[in-house]
Amino acid sequence: MKLLPKPKKYEKKQGFYEISWNTILTIDRNMQENGTTYAAVLQKAIQVYTGITCAFLKGTKRAGDIFLTVESENYSPQEYHIEITPEGLTIAGGDGAAVLYGVQTLCQIVMQCGSVLACAEIDDAPDILNRGYFLDETRGRVLSLPYLKGIADRLSRYKINEFQLYVEHTYLFRDLTELWRDETPLTAEDILELDAYCRSLHIALVPALASFGHLYKLLSTRSYGDLCERSHPWDADFSFNDRMAQHTIDTTDERALPLIKSMLAEYGALFTSEKFNICADETFDLGCEKSRGTAERIGKDQMYIGHVKELCDFLHGCGKRVQFFGDIICRRPELIARLPQGTICLTWGYAPNQSVDACHAMAQAGAVQYLCPGVGGWNQWMNLIKDSYSNILKMCGYAHQYRAEGILNTDWGDFGHVNHPAFSVPGMIYGAAFSWNQEEIAFDEINRQISLLEYGDTTGTTVDILAKVPEHSLFGWRDAVVYFEKTAKKRVFKAEEEETSSLLSADAATADRMVEQADKALREIVIQLKQTTVFMDTQARAIAGVFDVTTEAVRLWNEVGAVIAREKQGAMPDPEQTYALAGRLERWFMAFKAQWRSIGREGDLHHIAEIVFWYADRLRCK
Repeated sequence: MKLLPKPKKYEKKQGFYEISWNTILTIDRNMQENGTTYAAVLQKAIQVYTGITCAFLKGTKRAGDIFLTVESENYSPQEYHIEITPEGLTIAGGDGAAVLYGVQTLCQIVMQCGSVLACAEIDDAPDILNRGYFLDETRGRVLSLPYLKGIADRLSRYKINEFQLYVEHTYLFRDLTELWRDETPLTAEDILELDAYCRSLHIALVPALASFGHLYKLLSTRSYGDLCERSHPWDADFSFNDRMAQHTIDTTDERALPLIKSMLAEYGALFTSEKFNICADETFDLGCEKSRGTAERIGKDQMYIGHVKELCDFLHGCGKRVQFFGDIICRRPELIARLPQGTICLTWGYAPNQSVDACHAMAQAGAVQYLCPGVGGWNQWMNLIKDSYSNILKMCGYAHQYRAEGILNTDWGDFGHVNHPAFSVPGMIYGAAFSWNQEEIAFDEINRQISLLEYGDTTGTTVDILAKVPEHSLFGWRDAVVYFEKTAKKRVFKAEEEETSSLLSADAATADRMVEQADKALREIVIQLKQTTVFMDTQARAIAGVFDVTTEAVRLWNEVGAVIAREKQGAMPDPEQTYALAGRLERWFMAFKAQWRSIGREGDLHHIAEIVFWYADRLRCK
């Protein structure tokens, strides 16, 4: 039996239980939780995987029923017990969340066994109580409310109980019209509805709002640009790199804190969660210009902790418990003592072989921590699935070792969030599996399980096929953006910000050979997935269409990179070929836009379009 997250105990018994036309899903009459929500989740799974529609009601257990009950005297919160016997099936939990988790486990069993279930006894509880997913909803995609609800459904399916949407400028603040006037922001109604939906699934929807660094849009406006650490930020054209690297608020300006606090108050009022993530990461230009004198007098570290403490104290007074990213404070972990007790340091790191140093340092300083790995999708057409597995496994291991309070698995959208959210699903499930149960599952094995449970793929190969694509990306999206901004926008990049494509340093013949080999491999990979699609659930087959457009992106941008490599070597490209490539690029982008709009709003699509069309025009100038 394939079950994710893996239960602590699964003991098979003699006999079987049969789901039939007269099977009743009975909610314990004494249950005060969302029993109808749990029963509806199970009812739908049974209907989909067995063809049988079971009624549900609230009352007393009878023989043959599937019985849902809370037994807080026998089980802890989030702990559940499933007993499958020939006479009936019972899911008991320490609270409503636990009952729902038992239901989700049973749904996976029904998916694999249909209406005839082997008798068994399952006991299960999480190793880490707080298991979160963090989604960038600001640097590219602004996903639609139905799609976000679908993500919440998937989080529930794998027992994730915290969901954060990262926002810089994509919420429609009441008085900040200049911030969102050319955006497609989330509204208060969106957040309120999503919060209620998540709450029904025992998922805490936690606000995550930039409040220190990463205030690019706010600090580029005429209204508030003079609060930026740098001068005249509104004069520069849009830049994906500048949005990542600059625009920290000038903490010495007396108008800064009231503005940020008003944003926190307005946004936080929409959420029922007690937590609030103020982010406060990557304050790259703190003390670099307007506040340089203060930085020289008291030091940047004191400036940093002073601003964070002000925000923590403010939110603490509003009844919120603050989270913040720990990349700055980990250099001076003792500063955590300046913050209100219980403040949560989000200690992050995304390397496949991530060091334990930051986690260890913060633990030694007495910090309450969440460990934050990542799904490896930012700057990519296809998520770095293998790297994300290694990173998530290691960071979850550190969380267990250092008794972290939670895991927050991150899905950032740097440089426009061009990767389709569907490709973050394997990484999402890795995080769910290893935060719930610290037992290691090998990469190939967990991929087989995800392929079956998420896609209904009886061959077990879907995730492994997805994972092969990044190996053949020679001129990736980040390379394309950096080359564009250097060439068209005349941006100056630091060495670590330059494009990393080895293709651009190759001679013309080598570049052509590299692209040809990658193209051959990608064509084979596409055929593999298309052949696998017939073994998937019908509702999961949409992944093939997204995959088709994505692999075409990798192939096209590899060819664009080869043209640039030829140009650098002084080898003139064939105009007929470059004109044809420009047309293919534009046709592909039309399909990309259709997929983008099918799941969300415009977001940064216009910024992505500017880059795509610049390359197409450049190809026609050869």
